Amino acid sequence: MTEPGRGPVPGPDGRLRCPWAVASPEFLGYHDDEWGRPVRDDTGVFERLCLEAFQSGLSWLTILRKRENFRAAFGGFAIKTVAGYGTQDVARLLADPGIVRNRAKIDAAIRNARAALELPGGLAALVWGYSARARAGREPAQTLGDLPAATAESKALAAELKRHGFTFTGPVTVYAMMQACGIVDDHLAGCFRHGAYR
Repeated sequence: MTEPGRGPVPGPDGRLRCPWAVASPEFLGYHDDEWGRPVRDDTGVFERLCLEAFQSGLSWLTILRKRENFRAAFGGFAIKTVAGYGTQDVARLLADPGIVRNRAKIDAAIRNARAALELPGGLAALVWGYSARARAGREPAQTLGDLPAATAESKALAAELKRHGFTFTGPVTVYAMMQACGIVDDHLAGCFRHGAYR
């Protein structure tokens, strides 16, 4: 998100944070109040998975600024609601300037909702099944450059999601979702949020 070699930096209140957090007010609130906080419900996990897919190739700040529009457009990311979307909904979404109007990503969100409905234990249970392996033996990152773009666990989870019919859920997107949902704690060592949700 910013220079990869940077470690934690002081925020406006003097507390040390991951350096990307101080780049904008939106990042600051997201970092302090949400990123890395455990999300254990299907709707919350589905929202993060969708938003990470929509972010692919774009700035995360763009997605954060459009987040409320996404929530309105996608029925609060209620999986059953999105799974029921048809051609008229796709046309509505493609005409909505408040979201990212990418046909492949919109189709993927709908397809992924349908796939999520078929998961025996639900989406959250599936992704959280990777948490112990994802956290095992990991040392806290000192700088942004120490953070991986993907891991063995995100590759395995991406492969499992694909087997269940998910799309736009490659290892990098899945790892970003794992970070966002607190499945891994990638707040840097020294950041006041590191370890806060254990």
